[in-house]
Amino acid sequence: MTLPTVKKIISSAAFSLLLAGSAQATELLNSSYDVSRELFVALNAPFEKQWAEQNNGDKLTISQSHAGSSRQALSILQGLKADVVTYNQVTDVQILHDRGNLIPADWQKRFPNNSSPFYSTMAFLVRKGNPKNIHSWNDLVKSDVKLVFPNPKTSGNGRYTYLAAWGAADKADGKDRAKTEQFMTQFLKNVEVFDTGGRGATTTFVERGQGDVLISFESEVNNIRNQYAKDGYEVVVPKTNILAEFPVTWVDKSVQANNTEKAAKAYLNYLYSPSAQKIITQFYYRVNNPELMAQQKDRFPATDLFRVEDAFGSWDQVMKTQFASGGELDKLLTAGHQ
Repeated sequence: MTLPTVKKIISSAAFSLLLAGSAQATELLNSSYDVSRELFVALNAPFEKQWAEQNNGDKLTISQSHAGSSRQALSILQGLKADVVTYNQVTDVQILHDRGNLIPADWQKRFPNNSSPFYSTMAFLVRKGNPKNIHSWNDLVKSDVKLVFPNPKTSGNGRYTYLAAWGAADKADGKDRAKTEQFMTQFLKNVEVFDTGGRGATTTFVERGQGDVLISFESEVNNIRNQYAKDGYEVVVPKTNILAEFPVTWVDKSVQANNTEKAAKAYLNYLYSPSAQKIITQFYYRVNNPELMAQQKDRFPATDLFRVEDAFGSWDQVMKTQFASGGELDKLLTAGHQ
């Protein structure tokens, strides 16, 4: 075989590889919280199409992993190679830095609004006709009311519920610590089922028929009400409530190992785009877009939102004082069973 022929074959092979490389399949794994399944199904398809259009036909596949956000974070620390995380609590992202050094300490500066592309608050799902006459947090401590919400030990959803109830009681009691603790003791005593995550709590309430009130994110209870319209569930958003941020980031060590950094960053940036934000509000999540929120004000009842940091201190402090072994949650649960 002559040298020119060999060169021609090599050049042809290189050109073929170049063509193949322009349409490689890219895969992303998004580790997310328990009740976000439907949201990301709706978000992923448009982004996959957008990615292909902007990257020479590269076929992107986004896979999802869902569970209580704390369990998801633990899975990553134990080896799950998620490219991005989209959680419902800052601490479940921060732990990826604190315990695994998988992301930088300043990850919240990567995107606007503390890297939270959307937010929510807590709401109550009650049964048809609201038979227990539930309108406020105070109604949840009636002796005949049974509650269902996720375990604050394993779920960001559950922690927000607990802190929202505490903050509302604290405001109503004029910051009388003894009265607030009394309220919280009865509130926790009324819990019929502590599930490990938000979707498990929904299943307990809707499919197993347990409890009078399901407490979950506003997005979850509205979507369940719509999905089970024939059952006549009603949604109650209390007047005093908590701001629940939904932080996101790419996992540096994973994207470097998987060669997915470009796709991961583009995906998270997409969550801030007008098209994605519109989809997000359709699932009853709130966004930091005044114009879009004004257009859909009928979907989002007015409520006075307080920040965790303002009411309780830093999340690190909250985790130590409220949810650590022997913390306030454990003390209140013990008091409720005496």
